Amino acid sequence: MPPNKPYAFVTYGTVEDARRCQTSLGGRQLQCQGQTITLYFCFVEKVDYNVYSSAELPPGLKVWEDFVTPEEETGLLESLDWVSLDNDVTAQKSLKHRKVKHYGYEFLYETNNVDIDQLLPGGLPDACDIVLEKCLKENIMNIKPDQLTVNQYQPGQGIPPHVDTHSAFEDTILSLSLGAKTVMDFRHPDGRSVAVLLPRRSLLVMKGECRYLWTHGITPRKLDVVPAVGGQRPGVVTCDPRDLTLSQRDTRTSFTFRKVRHTPCDCAYPSACDSQQPLQDPPGPPLPRSDMDAAHLESRFVHAVYEEIAGHFSGTRHSPWPRVAAFLRSLAPGALLLDAGCGNGKYLGLCPGVFAVGCDRSQSLTQICGERGFQAFTCDALDVPLRSDMCDACISIAVIHHFSTQVRRVSAIKELIRLLKPGGRALISVWALEQEYNKQRSKYLKKTKEENVCPVKDRTATPPPQERSGKGLSLVQNGQTTLSVHTNRTTFSSQDLLVPWHLKGATPKSPEPLAHLTDSVTGPTPGPIFHRYYHVFCEGELEDLCRKVENVTVQSSYYDQGNWCVILEKTDRI
Repeated sequence: MPPNKPYAFVTYGTVEDARRCQTSLGGRQLQCQGQTITLYFCFVEKVDYNVYSSAELPPGLKVWEDFVTPEEETGLLESLDWVSLDNDVTAQKSLKHRKVKHYGYEFLYETNNVDIDQLLPGGLPDACDIVLEKCLKENIMNIKPDQLTVNQYQPGQGIPPHVDTHSAFEDTILSLSLGAKTVMDFRHPDGRSVAVLLPRRSLLVMKGECRYLWTHGITPRKLDVVPAVGGQRPGVVTCDPRDLTLSQRDTRTSFTFRKVRHTPCDCAYPSACDSQQPLQDPPGPPLPRSDMDAAHLESRFVHAVYEEIAGHFSGTRHSPWPRVAAFLRSLAPGALLLDAGCGNGKYLGLCPGVFAVGCDRSQSLTQICGERGFQAFTCDALDVPLRSDMCDACISIAVIHHFSTQVRRVSAIKELIRLLKPGGRALISVWALEQEYNKQRSKYLKKTKEENVCPVKDRTATPPPQERSGKGLSLVQNGQTTLSVHTNRTTFSSQDLLVPWHLKGATPKSPEPLAHLTDSVTGPTPGPIFHRYYHVFCEGELEDLCRKVENVTVQSSYYDQGNWCVILEKTDRI
């Protein structure tokens, strides 16, 4: 029970009365002052936890508290005109997750850049002069910004994780928070993340590594987790449960000041820099040669893409796979199930008698799960924040093929097994290299009228590696070092590739569309095109990976509509 919170205790005369109360009222939701309140009739007296040390801010990040006075804040907010849309001085847009105005130069979301030849008349508002003069005086910037983006966020709105385009703006980026505080999430390509509280009237300064390498974003939600003590002070939001509370969001307006760049960027982070990419048009990004390379590749071509396409992706994922459904229906009533990489949660509500929880790396997809009434949280499949030996079953459907090295794919399987109880089972499916198997083509391939769908084929044993064919070698083994772009609905030419996703009839969910993911396809398209990284598995490869994990046996494996699948059983505690 978190300290310093109000609680009410009810005492019953008999155990049976208490049991009826728990059964009848436990989990019931009430409406109170516009919020949904859930009644809980049980509690844990003590939870063991580690004392978390204070996390450090990303290098190059600083938050200046009370950078403007309340009177200056009022003047800045009153200088904005959100009513007039046909204003020649500004470029104003209403985006899905916020309203936005541009001064000086318009930020072009379709190219993720600015047009330096299209200067907006009027420059920056005069009300900003007092802010910019203070920045110059305090040596926060040594040159006056000439571009301003104003974003207005209502409660429940946010902005997806992104890095401001290197070639568009100079090093220092300033963001002034007005009207309300918020929590901004920063993430390094290697997976490290830091949540930073930005108080009202504070100035966020991003330079160097923080500006060029770390993504920053605001999760769309109506409540933030903030420190219970000093909740108005800037700094890192730690995971210490002794000092956390909920803070309701209010309307926040941010003034983001930047200096437009007129020369190519020469920063110290070439892997993330659009100015320092090769001049020729390569077939794709390089294959990872280190874990950091792999994390950066997955961040760019898996995580960021699913944030962009989540709504469209969810609309195409509604029918459960029959063999997965059969596995779930085989679970005993009351079993605890984890769907690791749950997407829109289509398997979470399949069996009402099973306690199902999902997790996914995409915040947008877990939000969709919540909107559908499912229990889901955001995390990386390599590090699921749940206790070991707690799940009766786990499923990982079309997830592990997004990890770009064998080490990371094995780690994902190990994490599933860690979560299982001894005797618990896991079902894993991955995309198959063999989209034509036993002379039958999968549904993924283009079919002629006379073709039938490929039946499910069980395999009780897998031939040893030396007896398998040589097809399916990685690009590195073939002497190639870059990823190619796959042509949809055709057979795979290699195991490591980028697969296009056509966002039909829509614009990118984020106002920062990933231009570097969309410029490799030519010709007219009905919407933006994004590319997802895949490692497609050859026959027997998935079982080989599972045998690298201790305390697990492969119960069965099978081919199902262009996918390799295995069912594992945990034999002992890890």
